[in-house]
Amino acid sequence: MFEEKSPETVFLFNSFLIALWHYIVYNICISLDVSFFDENKKIYRPFRWERDGKIYSDKLRIQKWKDYLPVHTGKNGFSKEHLEEVSVDYLNEFIMETCRGEWNHTLNSILTVLLFAVNDISTASCFSILVIAGNLPFVIIQRYNRFRLQKLRLIIIRKQQKRGVGLRDREGIEKNAGNKAK
Repeated sequence: MFEEKSPETVFLFNSFLIALWHYIVYNICISLDVSFFDENKKIYRPFRWERDGKIYSDKLRIQKWKDYLPVHTGKNGFSKEHLEEVSVDYLNEFIMETCRGEWNHTLNSILTVLLFAVNDISTASCFSILVIAGNLPFVIIQRYNRFRLQKLRLIIIRKQQKRGVGLRDREGIEKNAGNKAK
């Protein structure tokens, strides 16, 4: 497609295409209903080779580099930078946001197919490497964090069950505690 175009034109076109793709995917992502990002869907569940996220810590040493990457505040101002609280409801929302983030970055990576359709192999390869390098680490982080959050949620639920406090009972207790404090 760009055989006779200058390198600057090719660079600008591909940069615009990448920016436009990311903008469209992001806007689709934030407009989708939260049920679309259900952690129980097959794409969000752990694969056997991930060993419940252990592969990310054991092989990729994710703890050493994940905090150096930028964190996007999600839809409605939800920050995934660190835990704000430790409740089942909060963890459910956090887990859903990891699914949303993973979906967003995975779909951004699919842009590589279009890049190969409109560019020669070497140009497409260069830009595809940039797109993958700019999205794959975030997919990995979302999956790693989700598995850890799911384990934490299970621990909290088990502790509540041991104390005999069901989820509905716990919400009522928290409301009553808040009313007494007033």
